[in-house]
Amino acid sequence: MINHTHANETDCKVVTIPSVIFFTIAVVSLSENVLVVVAVIRNRNLHSPMYCFICSLALFNTISSLSKTWESIMLVFIDMGHLNMRGESVRKVDDVTDSLLCMSFIGTIFSFLAIAVDRYVTIFHALRYHNIMTMRRALIMLATIWSFSGLSGIIMVVFFHTAVIMTCFITLFLVSLILILFLYVHMFLLARHHARKITALPGGATHQRSDLRAALTLTILFGVFIACWSPFFLHLLIIMVCPQNPYCECYRSLFQVHLVFLMSHGVIDPAIYAFRSAELRRTFRKMFFCCDSRSDVWK
Repeated sequence: MINHTHANETDCKVVTIPSVIFFTIAVVSLSENVLVVVAVIRNRNLHSPMYCFICSLALFNTISSLSKTWESIMLVFIDMGHLNMRGESVRKVDDVTDSLLCMSFIGTIFSFLAIAVDRYVTIFHALRYHNIMTMRRALIMLATIWSFSGLSGIIMVVFFHTAVIMTCFITLFLVSLILILFLYVHMFLLARHHARKITALPGGATHQRSDLRAALTLTILFGVFIACWSPFFLHLLIIMVCPQNPYCECYRSLFQVHLVFLMSHGVIDPAIYAFRSAELRRTFRKMFFCCDSRSDVWK
């Protein structure tokens, strides 16, 4: 996104964020998401479809963090005069980082969708969950998500400046939000009805509370995703709808602030995992304090 800013034609000054802030956020996000991935891999209790999807979400955040870290380093060298901002090599690297960022966004959306489907099956088909949501099916879903995200990321960057691709990008964002919101609203509206049936079973009440807590955690994650990514997509929408309007130009002058929000998503998500998941907290404690790795929950 180095070359994707536009000249500002109003009295609104472009808000510039120091490169060191982008770099710091990217490094913190990278570290946190790598920890989540390692924790899921090492703890056998986390080897379930839902945590596979959460691991996928963390990996997409990691890719986003890596691309922004590399871009921040490039900006530092550009500021120091060691790189030409309009040079061919800088442009190509910028295209690669933008492609990875698009891939991360699409992968994040579909990972959220996969998690929403998993929670839906868990709550409303609890007795058949392990037959419906097998690890084999989860891996097939993940392979499809990663393949589609990678291909879409390349296509969107190559043809991004065409109105059709930009429209598709924004439409995908809006449609995915509506679909995921529908699943969550449907889950919570019908949860009480199914809770009565499950509570009648041995251990059903505990199981239902656990599933609803997981659904609530993922709702919080989804809310954070909307809050962090929406300013950036509003920026893209403004480019299409009112590229010359002075009020729109004022909003576009905050482009780097929108990027800070976007990057912060990768920092906030792992903190929510750790805060809401007791199993992840135990895993982190084992990792940080070097507990006995021969415990039955460790490989």
